[in-house]
Amino acid sequence: MMDFTLSDERRMLQDSLSRYLADTLDHERRRKTLDSGAPYDKDLFKGLADLGTLAALFPEEAGGFGGKGPDLALVFETLGRAGTLEPFLPAALAAPLLTDHADLAEQIISGEAIVTLAHTEPDARYDLSDVSLSATPTLNGTKTGVLYGAQATHLIVSARETGDRHDPNGNSLYLVPTDAPGLAITPLTNVDGTAAAQITFTDTPAAIRLGQPGQGHALLETATAHAILALSAETLGAMETAKDLTLAYLQERQQFGRPIGTFQALQHRLADMLTEIEQARSAVINLAGHLHTPRDTRERHVSATKNLIGRVAALVAEEAIQMHGGIGMTEEYELSHHARRLIMADHLFGDTDHHLDRFIHLSAG
Repeated sequence: MMDFTLSDERRMLQDSLSRYLADTLDHERRRKTLDSGAPYDKDLFKGLADLGTLAALFPEEAGGFGGKGPDLALVFETLGRAGTLEPFLPAALAAPLLTDHADLAEQIISGEAIVTLAHTEPDARYDLSDVSLSATPTLNGTKTGVLYGAQATHLIVSARETGDRHDPNGNSLYLVPTDAPGLAITPLTNVDGTAAAQITFTDTPAAIRLGQPGQGHALLETATAHAILALSAETLGAMETAKDLTLAYLQERQQFGRPIGTFQALQHRLADMLTEIEQARSAVINLAGHLHTPRDTRERHVSATKNLIGRVAALVAEEAIQMHGGIGMTEEYELSHHARRLIMADHLFGDTDHHLDRFIHLSAG
């Protein structure tokens, strides 16, 4: 039986993160960061790192104090509520892959290093086994959609040593510093303002392999499970903020001499939104409790959660904007940022259709 109560340590972390973000981050500061062309607010990132935000993503053996499912859910829901742009998601993904690299893990925890996954390729979709970038013996090929790829100090690169393009066997993961020879990095910006990159490898040395040769697929699944939990919790936080903004607007906006929130049609729509958000919360809690279960069980919960979160996020974004009217789409209004985040979340690590199909196949054995 899973225990859903927060420990004293987790509650203290949640309180300190919430207070810090409430005091330091608002929509105007976020807009200034985006308007400046900076990928994220470095001062805010360092301040959050000093609070222990990144340490909560790593287990004790790697220099952190967390790394469990509830730790990721707590941290990322809080970050999602505030609408942060900072590179925390790559750290959640890298944490389970760097158990043998304590020095680098400590640099990530302190905010001095950014390690991100370079896996998706231009002609691939969401299949983790779809890898054509070769490692025979140097790295050659292209990765795209690399989160914070132009800001990273190191990349975790999936590369094929044996087998054909879709064979899960034969993939390996390599740790590559971004100052390695043969790297060409093109910065990109996602629709929600977060940073990404396309990276081309030309005879780049493949010196540091993570795990055993050709066994990278299982490691990649584990890391992606952590990332999907983190992203789902962050999306849940963004849903909560979108709901709060919508509720406040319905109470303030006057029509026919009374708040529009008194109209029954809008009350029903808001009630449906609240119900869906609570269902999403249950899914996040459930995945957090199953993050460290055997692979088959874990992956079914991963795909079930990602499918549900994607569907609810789209509903919340659409309903919140429609109940706001035109103001909900404007850059000056905070809802627009959270709505873009909700839509973007579905396109990271597999969309709703991909995970529905994957859940069916996993359930069928």
